[in-house]
Amino acid sequence: MNPTPWAQAADTGGAFLVFLGAAICLLGSIGMVKLPEVLSRSHAATKPQALGILLVLVGVALRLRTGIDTGTLALIIFFQLLTGPVASHLVARSAYRTGGVHADLLFDDLDEQLSEDPEMPRSHPRPDAAHEDSAPKGPEDGPRPGG
Repeated sequence: MNPTPWAQAADTGGAFLVFLGAAICLLGSIGMVKLPEVLSRSHAATKPQALGILLVLVGVALRLRTGIDTGTLALIIFFQLLTGPVASHLVARSAYRTGGVHADLLFDDLDEQLSEDPEMPRSHPRPDAAHEDSAPKGPEDGPRPGG
């Protein structure tokens, strides 16, 4: 029995999506190994992996094309997209609270929350506190114009 042209197109598209999703997952894995800090690794673990698993599962759904298989794959996609970012957020937040974040953060909303709660241990220095000692005190300490 010859497959229809639509079935052949779905098979080809499914194979392409599986390959593309696997490549994106590979890039995310390389980023997890190569990136220097917890927040960067957390980003590399979540964003490309979520997109990669989404593409792989959509590609598999195009290949299988049955109702029960597509429904199961849709549930897998839903729970992956629901739990991945939450887990990454919790890892980043625990790294922040234990002092594992060493980058200068542009926005640090968690610092305000931790400073308001007297029972919360503070192991992370405030980002502006690290720069207080090195800040210029007067015009003679600041950078000179033209060099």
